[in-house]
Amino acid sequence: MIQKIENWIDETNVAFVTQRNSCTSFEAAFDGFYSPDFLRKSYFVLVKDIPRPDFPELRQIGMGNFIDMPVAGITYKNTYYIRRELEQDLHLHFHELVHVAQWNLLGAPNLINRYIYEIQQHGYNEAPLEKMAYALTNHFALDAKAIDVLEFVQNKI
Repeated sequence: MIQKIENWIDETNVAFVTQRNSCTSFEAAFDGFYSPDFLRKSYFVLVKDIPRPDFPELRQIGMGNFIDMPVAGITYKNTYYIRRELEQDLHLHFHELVHVAQWNLLGAPNLINRYIYEIQQHGYNEAPLEKMAYALTNHFALDAKAIDVLEFVQNKI
């Protein structure tokens, strides 16, 4: 099933490749948090509806609530999808970029496995990967001192 999910992710990212926007536009806002090189290799897509895999196998393992819950954005590898009306929400972009860092460090199969496990065991709000993204976003939102997000994620993951 992990390979099926990754294949779906790859197909989705390819389908939206012409609509991707580079995250380099956030260099000034996220200075000290994300390197220019990381932002150059990260993308976002504005969508009306967030694309999510809806496989029967995912529902069978208890992921139905996650699939159906309303979300502002979701990250697949180096690309994240956010609702069009939230384009100006810097905190949302910051949060999804934490997930890009997690994907980069863990790799697709490991991230998918871990994310499913964490949602099953802890629920979305208490899933460690989500808690990390929310904690870093809250730090950014408080105008706190910049920290290297990639280094932080690498040390905590």
